[in-house]
Formats: sequence, structure tokens, C-alpha cells
Amino acid sequence: MTTRGKNGIAVFLGGVVPPSEAEERMAEQVGGLLAAAGLSLLHGGYNGLMEDVARGAAAKGGIIAALTLAGKRAEWGEFNKHVTEATYLKTLGARLDHYFEHADVVVAMGGGVGTLHELAAALYYGGNIRPIPVWITGPTALNLLSFLRQEMWLFESPTRPLDFISEIPTATDFASVLSRFLTGTDGGEA
Repeated sequence: MTTRGKNGIAVFLGGVVPPSEAEERMAEQVGGLLAAAGLSLLHGGYNGLMEDVARGAAAKGGIIAALTLAGKRAEWGEFNKHVTEATYLKTLGARLDHYFEHADVVVAMGGGVGTLHELAAALYYGGNIRPIPVWITGPTALNLLSFLRQEMWLFESPTRPLDFISEIPTATDFASVLSRFLTGTDGGEA
């Protein structure tokens, strides 16, 4: 179980191989903003953008929880040094369920196929199971979202609104969306 910050839990989805130095810096800023806002960070716990967001959260005294699969430590390596607690689950399905059952908001940046899988699950969960905000941030994830919409993998209909998805291009925009989320004015667009 992840320790809940005073304003809840932010699940972070981001890759081991950062798309760019700019996205690394942005992930660190995002982590700092989340922790300063009183949100715990729940992520895979490894390196890359996960470590960058954790570094930012740690700098603001945040709770940083890792969620991974039992028995993968030898293959996937050690957690980044900022992790303050860890949960190990037996299956990938249990891991995804844990993420989204505990999330107050999901933040997604660029990544590989693992991040793509997690993001697809977050979009399905947010649109069909429980309306949790999914914030797509950074150029790589925003390009993916644009592609998914253009190719009709993701589209709005009367029975499937997409108002839980926010497109957040910059850290400044992220701070604005986060502020509105915390005050309950909306969780929407930057």
C-alpha cells in the first residue's frame, strides 16, 4: 500500500530511456510540483524519467513509492535512490490495478512499450472504470496522444467522453493545471 500524501497520490508513467534532456528536466520539475502540492508519487521506481520525477519530489520532501513485480529485481535492477517505500505484486494486471485504484491523478510522459502499455491502461481505466484525471505532458507523450487521436485509436463519443484527459505541454502549464486540480476548479487543459 502506498502512503497517501495530504492531497492524494499521483501515479507517474514514464520511460527508462528519457526522450530528451528537456523532458528529463521537465520530469524533475513535475516531481517537485507534485510533492510541493502534497501528493505522494507512485511510479515504477527505476531510472530514466522515473528517477527524474522522483528526484524532483525528493527535493520537496515528497513520499516516493515504487510499484513493481515480485521476482523482477535481478532483471530490472535496483530502485532509484529516491524511493522511500516499495510494493511488490505478483502480476502485471495486479500492478496496473494497484496504480489506478489508488491514483488521484495519472501523469504520463514519454517512454517505451512498458509506458505505452501503462498509458493505454490508464486511458481505458479513466474512460471506462473510474474517471481519474490523466495528464499527458511533455512533447513525446503529446505527440503520441495526437497520433492516437488522428488514427482514431482514441476518440470521443456521447458515451465515452475524453474530458478526463489533459494535454499539458510545459512545466508552467503543469503548475496551472495542478493548481486548478487542487482547488477543485477543474483538472482540464493547460
